[in-house]
Amino acid sequence: MGFYLNLKLKAFRLKRFLLGRGGRKRKHKKLAKKTSWMMPLAYGYHVVEHSMINDVFSDDSDCDSVVAQREQIENTELWYFGIFGALIGDRVTEFMQSHLFYKNLQLAHIRRKSKETLKRAYLIARAKIREERKLEETCRMGSASVMVINGEKLVVANMGDYRAVVCRDGIAHQATGTYRQTAKIHWYRRLFAGAKNSRGSEVVVRSERIECDTEFLILGSNGIWEVMKNQEAVNLISHIEDPQEAAECLAKEALIRMSKSSISCLIIRFG
Repeated sequence: MGFYLNLKLKAFRLKRFLLGRGGRKRKHKKLAKKTSWMMPLAYGYHVVEHSMINDVFSDDSDCDSVVAQREQIENTELWYFGIFGALIGDRVTEFMQSHLFYKNLQLAHIRRKSKETLKRAYLIARAKIREERKLEETCRMGSASVMVINGEKLVVANMGDYRAVVCRDGIAHQATGTYRQTAKIHWYRRLFAGAKNSRGSEVVVRSERIECDTEFLILGSNGIWEVMKNQEAVNLISHIEDPQEAAECLAKEALIRMSKSSISCLIIRFG
């Protein structure tokens, strides 16, 4: 049996969820219990609703969604995390569940197929959105997600201006895409949410090992990265051990800096 969490969250109304079967709640974070071969892992997340960003009415359908799922197949522990823009919703996660998580694959197959399957999930989701919406590109078609395999390997993907950043020994390393933006956003882009140059719906997938100096990973929406650089985000939360507190801190800082795009983030701490 695996654990699956899919939420649409409102700003500063965060609900805490307990992992596993115990009855004791954790106030600030979700901590995965480990066996001798598992790396301890904790995560936190926060999403700001659009009405707080743009000062207009917004319903739940406009909010980013957050996904956290754990599967254990024999001696293989597989975690899947993601933040998704409103257009993508559950499309990527549903594909991963049906084509990887629920296939009862062996560890060797999971390692070999994880990157390919994650990329296919994004490409198929993107194609369906374009077909339905009759649009080639849209700034709302954004997502960032990561698979953690046995606490040893990361498979990271992003689309649009959503981004994954890994902190190793205090230094920010962008795990997806190409860093093309600057934190010095023009005044008109701050005032008008639609007046921005998105990288469109490019899909980037890559894998890397979790080393002893890997501290934490940030999955962040475009609303985070349009107002701060990778290293700024890492510096802001590096001293905060609780990933839930770190996620809230990062989201609030983006609001303070007057970000006008979707603000959502998920922090994963290792070790």
